[in-house]
Amino acid sequence: MWSHGFLGYDASFMLDFVVCALVLVVPILAYSIYIVRYKHKFELHKKLQILLGLVLLVAVVAFEVDMRLHGGWKQIINKTPDAPRLDAAELTQVGYVLAIHLVFAISTPLIWVVTTVLALRRFPDPTVPGPHSRLHKILGWTSTVDLTLTSITGLYFYYVAFVASA
Repeated sequence: MWSHGFLGYDASFMLDFVVCALVLVVPILAYSIYIVRYKHKFELHKKLQILLGLVLLVAVVAFEVDMRLHGGWKQIINKTPDAPRLDAAELTQVGYVLAIHLVFAISTPLIWVVTTVLALRRFPDPTVPGPHSRLHKILGWTSTVDLTLTSITGLYFYYVAFVASA
């Protein structure tokens, strides 16, 4: 598939794509929160959240397929076994960073799905505030913090795996 990335650090195409998505998703999420909180544009907020959820779903599925095709994250980092980018100790350190990232990367879609499904079921159409608003706000902020931590730890993983070793 796409074995070479486009950011110049010898990662896979999909890894570079996901890194770009991680950079873009938090500002879009912040904008979505801004428009619902301060501009009361509930329908636009709903559409942006659904769009973000779908884009992230497609990106994650494509990324996971890419990981499998390349044999996993270690093989993407060390493409050439006789000239590895990172030694065993460095790979272990990157593995710790990845483990922390995965805590957030796994919980984020779960919380996001719950937040979205409950909102779609409990808010009227067209969307206006109601009895579900209080819980939605809690779930929404939990999702936002979780996604932000997913982005930060994902970018840090990319940095230690590819940028710092370049």
